[in-house]
Amino acid sequence: MSRRSNAPSARRPRKLRVVVTDVDGTLTDAARRLDPRAVGLVRTLERRGIPVALATGNVLPISLALYRSLGLSGPIVAENGGLIYRQDAQGRDIVERLTDRRLALEAFRRLKKAGLPVRRLFTDRWRESEVALEPNVSVAAVRRVLGEGRVEVESTGYALHLMERGGGKLPALERALAYRGLTPADCVILGDGDNDVAMLRAAGFGVSFSSASYRARRAARYVTRAEFAAGFVEGLKASRILD
Repeated sequence: MSRRSNAPSARRPRKLRVVVTDVDGTLTDAARRLDPRAVGLVRTLERRGIPVALATGNVLPISLALYRSLGLSGPIVAENGGLIYRQDAQGRDIVERLTDRRLALEAFRRLKKAGLPVRRLFTDRWRESEVALEPNVSVAAVRRVLGEGRVEVESTGYALHLMERGGGKLPALERALAYRGLTPADCVILGDGDNDVAMLRAAGFGVSFSSASYRARRAARYVTRAEFAAGFVEGLKASRILD
């Protein structure tokens, strides 16, 4: 299968054991409301012993509420990879911060000083590892101001994330999976934003959507015909993880 094929592949070099999914635009409809079809499939996966993990730009309080409401058992990668949530062997909650928010806050001040009309998201009051901006300015404009310094910017389509360079969803996911003796190659990974590109390339089976960014579609092994949560269902069927 080509990277952008819409036909399921018969070739799977290793058993797929975990599903990793973004939230907005993936488990939701266009208005960012959870889609019952995606919710039902996530619960089916968990009932069959297939852990579902979240990899999202959302803050941890929102991510954890979704995690518990959906009945998930995989780890959480929150704040675009700045935080990991997992449970240890005794069921205790563990949170790891992987990037330094002070650097992102300083970068935000530089953007303001440069005259860019940047605005922090309402949810930024709960962030611990990064700064998230409303997407009213371009990524290119932000990069022109910040240059090749210690902070980089990524777009989710819903926000711009300022984060210490070297962060992101893939490094955080690799760390979270390593505690279980797994890698992204053991996973079906579903994402729709530029910030999902590295994960999609590393996945055992990467799924993106007709509603996704161009870069996400290029990075995925399978691109769905359906948009948003309907694509989530289509993509998981194509992966055959439930066979």
